[in-house]
Amino acid sequence: MPISKTDFVRALQCEKMLWLDAHRPDLKMIPPEVQARLEQGNAFGDDAMGIFGAFKETTAYREDGRLDFAKMIENTKTLLEEGERVICEGSFSWYGNFCAVDILKKEKNGYALYEVKNAPAPREEFLLDLAFQSFILRKCGIKILSASLILNGEPTETDFDFEGITHNGRAYKIVTVSSQTRERERLVSDNIFPFGKIKKKDAVEPTVPVGERCEKPYRCWYFEHCHNHS
Repeated sequence: MPISKTDFVRALQCEKMLWLDAHRPDLKMIPPEVQARLEQGNAFGDDAMGIFGAFKETTAYREDGRLDFAKMIENTKTLLEEGERVICEGSFSWYGNFCAVDILKKEKNGYALYEVKNAPAPREEFLLDLAFQSFILRKCGIKILSASLILNGEPTETDFDFEGITHNGRAYKIVTVSSQTRERERLVSDNIFPFGKIKKKDAVEPTVPVGERCEKPYRCWYFEHCHNHS
């Protein structure tokens, strides 16, 4: 696979991180508390799938237990043709670049795109994640009417307007970020193919100086590796 939405966001933080993900994942060190947050985020996303009522999920696995991206894309195409109202993990590929959309909701003249994050407020990396998805879907001929974040309902100060909603006893916030997402699609267009070349490179590990990028927006899982070899 050339570039996924996760690859894109991580490569914007550091291109070396993208290369290491592809070629030396054995060097990755994920602290237990971070792994716990990742698992909580996955559970939060699963809970949010039914926020708009009945839905169909495209997730499929290969015999070895890994995700079957080709089957997920095929499942998505079938659901779109059938006019399914809510599709979870809707999967799309453009020149091999792949994304799975948390929630894709059919509207009268197109689709609303939703990304689920277990966080109380929008963050830049969330907008970049959505921008990648929106870019890929537009290239695949999907008309995107809006892009939104589904966040947890903890109170917080924010510059964004949001709609409160409750599902299965849990409070959520739906924050519309369509214009912010659209603005960032240029970043996707400018970087998607260069990042693909970096990921594919079988040469020596790239040399990237350590610095602020190592901890923003997240502490890199290769922090120890890079700082021990800087």
